[in-house]
Amino acid sequence: MQKFYNRENEIALLETIGQRAASSAEMTFVVGRRRVGKTELLRRTFDQSNTLYFFVERKNEALLCEEFLQEIKLKLGTSIYGQIVTFKQVFALLMDVSQQESFTLIIDEFQEFANINASIYSEMQNVWDEKKNLSKINLILCGSVYSLMTKIFQNAKEPLFGRATANLRLKPFDIQTIKTILADHRPNYSPEDLLAFFTITGGVAKYVELLIKAKAFTKERMLNELFAENSMFLHEGKAVLIDEFGKDYGNYFSILSLIASSKTSRSEMESILNGSIGGYLEKLENEFGLIKKMRPFGAKPSGKSLKYRIEDNFLNFWFRFIYKYRSAVEIGNFVYLRDIVQRDYETYSGLMLEKYFRQKLIESGQFSEISNYWDKKGINEIDIIALNELEKKLVFYEVKCNKTRISLPVLQKKSENIIKNFPTYTIQYKALSMDDL
Repeated sequence: MQKFYNRENEIALLETIGQRAASSAEMTFVVGRRRVGKTELLRRTFDQSNTLYFFVERKNEALLCEEFLQEIKLKLGTSIYGQIVTFKQVFALLMDVSQQESFTLIIDEFQEFANINASIYSEMQNVWDEKKNLSKINLILCGSVYSLMTKIFQNAKEPLFGRATANLRLKPFDIQTIKTILADHRPNYSPEDLLAFFTITGGVAKYVELLIKAKAFTKERMLNELFAENSMFLHEGKAVLIDEFGKDYGNYFSILSLIASSKTSRSEMESILNGSIGGYLEKLENEFGLIKKMRPFGAKPSGKSLKYRIEDNFLNFWFRFIYKYRSAVEIGNFVYLRDIVQRDYETYSGLMLEKYFRQKLIESGQFSEISNYWDKKGINEIDIIALNELEKKLVFYEVKCNKTRISLPVLQKKSENIIKNFPTYTIQYKALSMDDL
């Protein structure tokens, strides 16, 4: 069995919930982007002999229920009488059975019920409210369309709002885990290999698994795997996001492509797209969780000096090098695509190196704020500023692939107007490069 990495905290939480379910009903919703490893986590956590696993496919409700009933007979040995053709009937049956014995029910791709029978959520709410006090079910509702899953459980107008007793948002692997995985398979990896592994996978379990299977542990091998004729990666952006965006996906894709190509201000994007995009940006940030606002260090929350960045490493790469040149993808001109990457990789990897160190500082837990800085004229830019209010410490970082190109005196000069506001703070200046990976 392939080694399972760094989900100790999530497993511990799920096991605690499972223990509570031995005496009372528990409803947990688990959400995370596609390919992040939700299903594998759940399968490894719970004893398969006492766990029902329902996968919600877009098909007729009666056919889906027939599959679910087979799983119930196989795992629980429950006798089933009468005709059961709706999920409401299936769920009511299981809530009744759970009064006598505790078991785990995992419903995967839970948001897909909206495409089969939207009333299922309100029907589940009625059954849950009626039977939960006598039930010992460990109900886990898992989904990968972030916007829909969040709406189902956190929108006060939705029937299941307030019913969940716990929630888990599964994130990609952190930097230390990414390093451990790469070291396990290529102990003598180079800093360039590590940065490419971080840049392409972003710690998403499925992408890590695909590169491991292909034995692609160097930058060159990784790019070869991405730009191969039958590569899953070529169409992955659409596979992950089409369900999120629906028929409006073209507008969202255009915006994400611009952000990935360093057109990160709203005014820049609107001038290129020739129209207002405020509503799209708001949804990309707050409903889909795909982008994040960036304000320069020290700026007021109401300030208009804003930039946007894509949070997901792989999607950022996909929009920058695959979606942008989709015509070349369609005709299979992968040599051309590789040439584009080779031409732009140094600049792009510099931005990803900055993100790597910013993420590493966040994961260190040593700072109360981590951001970057640019002035109104666009002259002075500082890659990373890290603030520790408790220890009264302010650290300025310059990040470049080549350390010889970093000048700390220049960094000090750029910071002069900022440090005036922190007279009692210890000020530090540091250089970060590929040597520090």
